This record gives sequence, C-alpha cells and structure tokens, in this order.
Amino acid sequence: MSKIRVGIVFGGKSAEHEVSLQSAKNIVDAIDREKYEVILLGVDKAGKWHVSDSSTYLENEDDPKTIRLNKTNQQVAVIPGQTRDQLLNVASESLLEQVDVIFPIVHGTLGEDGSLQGLLRTLNMPFVGTDLLGSAISMDKDIAKRLLREAKINVAKGLTFKKHQQKDISFDQVKAELGLPLFIKPANQGSSVGVSKVENEESFHAGLSEAFLFDHKVLVEEAVVGREIECAVLGNEHPIASLPGEILPQTDFYSYESKYIDETGAKLAAPAEMPEEQTSRVQAAAINVYQTLECEGMARVDFFMKEDGSLVVNEVNTIPGFTKISMYPRLWGISGISYPDLIDRLINLAFERYERNNQLQSNVSHQ
Repeated sequence: MSKIRVGIVFGGKSAEHEVSLQSAKNIVDAIDREKYEVILLGVDKAGKWHVSDSSTYLENEDDPKTIRLNKTNQQVAVIPGQTRDQLLNVASESLLEQVDVIFPIVHGTLGEDGSLQGLLRTLNMPFVGTDLLGSAISMDKDIAKRLLREAKINVAKGLTFKKHQQKDISFDQVKAELGLPLFIKPANQGSSVGVSKVENEESFHAGLSEAFLFDHKVLVEEAVVGREIECAVLGNEHPIASLPGEILPQTDFYSYESKYIDETGAKLAAPAEMPEEQTSRVQAAAINVYQTLECEGMARVDFFMKEDGSLVVNEVNTIPGFTKISMYPRLWGISGISYPDLIDRLINLAFERYERNNQLQSNVSHQ
C-alpha cells in the first residue's frame, strides 16, 4: 500500500514564525513514517514557499531563540483549478508529486486567520484543522467574543479600538469602565504577541503603541482573577474534549517567552486538579465554544476559572502550538491519545471534511 503524502506547511510571514518552526519539527519527528511520506513546505518571512529537505530544513533547531528556516532555491507556486498536481517547483519548472493532504502549522497572521485555509480550499486540497470561516472568526478576538456573547457564553469585559482612534483613547475613561490592572492585546495575534499588562497611564499608552505594531485593531480587557485552564478539542461534527490542563505562570502573566522560549516560565499542570464535576463542565464548555465559533479538526480553548467555579473564555487557538512544551498534544497525551495517533486522527478528519464538502452540488439543474 502506498504511503499518504502529507505536505507540512510551516514558518510564515508572522510574528509567530519561530514558534511554527518548532511545531513543525515536533510533528515531523512524531508522524508515523510507515504510513505517511512527509513533504516539507517552508514559508519564509517574506511569504515565499520553499520545498525543504527533511535533513536540512532548520538551522539551530534545538534553540527556540535562534531557530531559523533554511531557505532553498526550490520555491513553490500554486496552480488553482487542477484536480491533481497543484504545486509547481519554480526552479525546475516541474510539478511536485501529488500531495494528498496539507497539514498547516503556520501560527498567527496568514496561517491561522483563514488566509491559508482559503487558498487550500481554492486548490481543492484536504487540509488539517478548522476551515476558513472558523479560522477567521477565532483569530479575531473582537469578533469571536461578540459571537460568544450572543451565545450567552461568558467573556471578559473589554473595549475595542481601531488604529485611527489611538490619539483619542482616554486612560481615565477606560480605567473607570474596566478598572486596573487591565490587559491590552492585538485583536488578530496569538501566543501573547504584543500583549501588555497595564497598571498605570504610562504603561497604558505604551501597551497601546505595542499592540498597534501588530494589528490595526486592539482589545483592552479587564483583568479576570482566576485559574488559567486550557482544554483541547478534536473533531468535526462530533468533537471530543481532552482532560483540562492548568497554566501556572512563574512570571507576571503567561507571555510569549513563557510559552515558547523559557521552559521555566510556567508550570503546566496536566491534568488540572479539580473535581470530576468541574472537569466535565470545562469539557462541555470547550465543545460549546468550539461549535459556536464554527471550529473543526482541532482547537485549544482557554478559560479563566473564577473562585466560584464559573468559566470565562479567554481565547480560542485553531492552530495551537505543537512544540515540546505545548499544551494541545500534551493534553491529548494524558487523555489517552499519543502524539502519532493525534496526527493520524487530524489527518483522517481532514479527509472526512474534504469528502463531505465534495458531496455538495456546484451546478444547478434546470427541470
């Protein structure tokens, strides 16, 4: 039986580029080579796609601070409308061998926001993870929270501002509405990129300037006091939820450094210590959030659990980290699904959705 050819798309024109490199490495190391043949498609910071060799695709691969994509002269172009052979090696002007399914592991901008998913839909290629709509919704924290509020799901109280409003944003008015401390974050970023904790007016304006470097829209949110609980969700029409985990930051908050650079920046309790009834509530809430935001394939749902046990949704990540200290694969590991089996299930879910979509009619019959 021939192997399934999996195209792993990683890197990207994103502030989370280096995180994606780490995630790709862990997937490449864990995937079942008896069943799958891996095609590495590295996207550099300029947005160019490269066919990468599995033995040389990364530089400084064991150092999260200096890890880099090893660019090649084998750049890739895409050919929409083909039933097969959608990828072209520009240098040799030859088609790549058929890729059966894409595993996108590009975190953040142009990878997690629906852009890449839209391209893959145009190419009519099966791909792992949430489709275009759910990706775009979940990436935009402002839009996601509007939909969650509409569904009567608790989210942190906050305000949204656009770049052109920056000079008119009043610290005193925001403080009166949200109190202190508060958090400022870009609406369309992940991994705590551009996030600031604000204690006073000086840090407020500095936080706004930092967040607006990464997006044209920012959220200013109240600080929610509670345990940081994360739950992994897996599936299409009938998703399942993992045992919850808990983030125990060893710094002021769970920053980018704590997540991906400093292995001592946070302790990860997996599973989280809580009664069985609370575990069931977290799992049910995670699936509810997942379905409300039109997620499929996979996502990690992050909550704050307040002292009274109530849950407040923080955010949803549709391409969660797959690094060696990431919660998504770790939570499935403690829930009975190994890393290779998780990859296998995600690929099967991609094919399942692809077949479902292909059953839809694209022609109108006239009787």
